[in-house]
Amino acid sequence: MAAKKFTVLIIPEGSHRVRRFSIKRGALQGVITAGSILLLAVSLLLVDYIRTNIDRQELHRLQAQSNAQQQEVQSLAASLDGLRKEMVVLAQNDAKVRVMAQLSPPRAEALAGIGGPAEEDAASRFSDLQQRIDEIRQAIDLRRESQEEIRGVLNDQRSLLAAKPQGWPIKGWVTSDFGMRNSPFTGKRKMHEGLDVAARTGTPVFATADGIISKAETAPGYGKLVIIDHGYGYKTYFAHNSKIFVKVGQRIKRGDKIAAVGNTGSSTGSHLHYEVRRNGVPLNPRKYL
Repeated sequence: MAAKKFTVLIIPEGSHRVRRFSIKRGALQGVITAGSILLLAVSLLLVDYIRTNIDRQELHRLQAQSNAQQQEVQSLAASLDGLRKEMVVLAQNDAKVRVMAQLSPPRAEALAGIGGPAEEDAASRFSDLQQRIDEIRQAIDLRRESQEEIRGVLNDQRSLLAAKPQGWPIKGWVTSDFGMRNSPFTGKRKMHEGLDVAARTGTPVFATADGIISKAETAPGYGKLVIIDHGYGYKTYFAHNSKIFVKVGQRIKRGDKIAAVGNTGSSTGSHLHYEVRRNGVPLNPRKYL
């Protein structure tokens, strides 16, 4: 049978007086229960306090990180704005070069004019930043394509300039111009399809444009003949030479020595017969001197 009361004896040291306390079973259980509840409550409060401190520290860390990120975003946005302005200037210069090169404008530009107040919402700010980045990327792609097109056109123009005859093939004096004249052999009117430049035999003859030797042989009437194919329809003829210094298929540059003045073929004296043709049609060489 369970006891209804509990007795507690207290005997102080050095004293014969004993103190006795009686506690009912129910009261003791109440005290134990209250103590357990109190201990649990204190434990919960302690855990909550610790967790709150940890959360507060994490919040401070996240706030500091957010501030740092916002500063980085602002710095990046400022850099992008600067880059965007540079891209606008580059686009303007690109347009000027295209006008000078007589090229059509490039396709629609990415850097269209936009404006409005600054957005305060973080999501909107990041969205706007991403849009700027996409614009810069598209603008860079446009500039790359445009520069490649301009480079191709300029290379073609450079090639055309190199292929277009220019300058005198020899040092001498003109004895017969391009056009109708009385033939020195028959006396009849005949088209003279080139320019005769008198010079001493052996005087060097130079190419007047870049090209490939298409003929280097003796030909009826022309004597020792050199023909250079320059591309773009241009060909130059050098006739009546005494010597030929090039071979068929050889690639030459403007200013290269190709022959020496002579008196071969149908000729009345030492001179160079020089022709400029385009698509097979004789042109006045004086336009290319």
